[in-house]
Amino acid sequence: MGQTLRETIKNITFKHLKKFKGQVFGQNLTGVGWVAGTLPKLYEKQGVIELPMADVAGGGIVTGSALVGKRPIYIIRYQGYNWFNCIFIINYACKSKELWKRPAPMFIRGIASEGSVGPVAGSSHISIFYKMPGIKIYSPMTSKEYQKVYKEFMKKNDVFYVSEHRGSYGQKKEFKNIINKKLDLILMPISITRFSAVEALLQLKKIGLKIGIIHLVSLKPFKLEKNWIKAIKSTKYGVLMTDNDYNDGILRILAHKVNFATNKTINVLGLSDRTAGHHAKVDNLPPDTDRIKKKILEIIK
Repeated sequence: MGQTLRETIKNITFKHLKKFKGQVFGQNLTGVGWVAGTLPKLYEKQGVIELPMADVAGGGIVTGSALVGKRPIYIIRYQGYNWFNCIFIINYACKSKELWKRPAPMFIRGIASEGSVGPVAGSSHISIFYKMPGIKIYSPMTSKEYQKVYKEFMKKNDVFYVSEHRGSYGQKKEFKNIINKKLDLILMPISITRFSAVEALLQLKKIGLKIGIIHLVSLKPFKLEKNWIKAIKSTKYGVLMTDNDYNDGILRILAHKVNFATNKTINVLGLSDRTAGHHAKVDNLPPDTDRIKKKILEIIK
């Protein structure tokens, strides 16, 4: 079995700094566990730049680094802070290649987390970037997936938003799609819900249901493979898409695309339409195995 995703990210970052002379920016990088152990213990002279607690300025500083060719990695420790950082990223970094013929390639690590942080910092907020031009969005949960995304970044001159989740950092196994014809339903999970979806599939298989799964990593661009389309068209009950973002976020957008290509019913299951995160008064968390199973059984009935 290979290395954990945590180790993969750490090694990629080390190589990015040492071999490619890149830069890493973020807040509180060295103070709390080196970003859950995903950051090598290097400092400013080696390219790891600790930013002050000023999220709005952070996006602008990193955009400047990108414009001068440093290909920075920008770590947003909690995706709840995307809102502060998106001003410069969307209005300058994402537009500079088209408007001024000057690309601003950056690798944004937006980290989602539930259960350990409150409703202000928790949950996933990638939908705010999805509708904006000039940005690519990925959600790798395994080492091979992450390596593939990073290699693609180094080939392109684009802004990459990589949606991570703390719950995946200890992952060693790789995911496989299960695509057969004439299935009852196909799951298309995103981010941390992929783990719960796999477990739900295995449990429902024991009671005789034929469930397939297509793991979504590339969210923008989003390409439906021909064999995916054929498999979805042959299902009895279509697709259930899951995510740790809101139902009306990326889920609805991708569901529309899948429906348009297959003419099948596409159900979605994400966060409820209220404040997200883990809190005594909120407790609005991503769908777990039980919720996914319950939803599938509702669809089939």
